[in-house]
Amino acid sequence: MKEEVSESAMRLRAMIEKAIADHKITREDYDKIIHIATEDGYIDRHEKTLLSQLQQMIEDRLVKFVI
Repeated sequence: MKEEVSESAMRLRAMIEKAIADHKITREDYDKIIHIATEDGYIDRHEKTLLSQLQQMIEDRLVKFVI
């Protein structure tokens, strides 16, 4: 049985893909990403995966924080 992707996971993915394409992320965008992931009170499997991938890219400096 295939798990359906939540609407918030799709919005989260769009924001993360933009950060990846730009190779940068602002604190405001990062805060929006966290808000989207937690707004329904539950971080589903898809959201966890996306957040983990973004965090790894930040740690690897593939996506950089900008002021």
